[in-house]
Amino acid sequence: MPSESPRVGYVLKRYPRFSETFIVNEILAHERAGLCLAIFALGPVMEAYFQPDIGTVKAPVTRLPEKQRSAEHFWAVVKKGMAALPDYARRLEEEQGHSVHDLAQGTEIALAVRELGLRHLHAHFATQAATVARLAAKFSGISWTFTAHAKDIYYRYETDIQLPRKLQDASHAITVSDYNLAWLCEHYGGDRQKVSRLYNGLDLRQFPWLSPFKRPAKILAVGRLVAKKGFRVLIEALAHLQARNIPFHCELVGDGPEREALQAAVVAAGLQARVSFSGLLPRQEVATMIQQSAMLVAPCVISEDGDRDGLPTILVEAMALGTPVISTRVAGIPELVVDEQTGLCVAANSVGELAAAMAKLLDSADLREKLARQARKLIVRDYDVDLNTLKMREIFNAGQK
Repeated sequence: MPSESPRVGYVLKRYPRFSETFIVNEILAHERAGLCLAIFALGPVMEAYFQPDIGTVKAPVTRLPEKQRSAEHFWAVVKKGMAALPDYARRLEEEQGHSVHDLAQGTEIALAVRELGLRHLHAHFATQAATVARLAAKFSGISWTFTAHAKDIYYRYETDIQLPRKLQDASHAITVSDYNLAWLCEHYGGDRQKVSRLYNGLDLRQFPWLSPFKRPAKILAVGRLVAKKGFRVLIEALAHLQARNIPFHCELVGDGPEREALQAAVVAAGLQARVSFSGLLPRQEVATMIQQSAMLVAPCVISEDGDRDGLPTILVEAMALGTPVISTRVAGIPELVVDEQTGLCVAANSVGELAAAMAKLLDSADLREKLARQARKLIVRDYDVDLNTLKMREIFNAGQK
């Protein structure tokens, strides 16, 4: 890494996480550009499977204790802060409304900031990671930013995550769709001069385009098996296709708390011969499956607790690879899946519309080809991770004190 490169710390709740490939894509793009990074993980790894790209990240990872198990440990951290961080006592007193766990983690990262010579902190998600990054930046006297994604904007948390305060205190905030940007400004007082939309990007060299013209009647769905993904709606729509004697096979890739309920729904609909569950799979294997499918379907919905997808990365990946997509008019998805132009975009929770869209793509190879070609052009224009992280680094540099 060039010695003159700015040094940035990434604050993440957990690292790595199987589903958060967009964070790894971003980190690797920064490193390709010569940015020297340090990663701070606030909680233990909770998964047994990892994407292979994790192994190419050069940044060192510091794993902080998730909880303060004793008063002695907490006060030892505070004592170090008093000795090494200017004006720490006053700043700590101003933040006494936070838990000892957040205060300790914020202090430990602030100490690391001074030890490593970091100039800026960036957090992903506006919840715990942003809370701790904000404290660490305040205690160490450097700037900080965060990226807000989806659940951290829309989910109704029992405890206030103080999103307006974070938007005010950060040197800048980033979010992943124009829909999110408008929501943050209208509902949380975000300043459009301090909030930017940057789409989650891909290293397009890893996603070569392949024509979908000659594909088997295979429908692919990929994601965590949770309510907001809308897979229950998908199963109902597949039953409509079966009732119309339309040949297809659907594969669901992923795992989550709804797996048993979804499998039961498949049995209840008599779809056992038409639908299979693959569980978690490596990213490259999923990419191969995408290019062997007639379409990728992401039937996203808004769940009862308000949670929703901001803009699923799997849609970006499928469109880059040449597979036409079907999704729903939820959050920022229509910015990516422009109906009849870069994919088919239907109403959320509409079984009939979803079934009709799938039947339409199964019936027309010409339409699949047209949508796939136009989708790839959009991805190249707006979702190149190297171009988008260049803008991020400009934001980091502008905020540095």
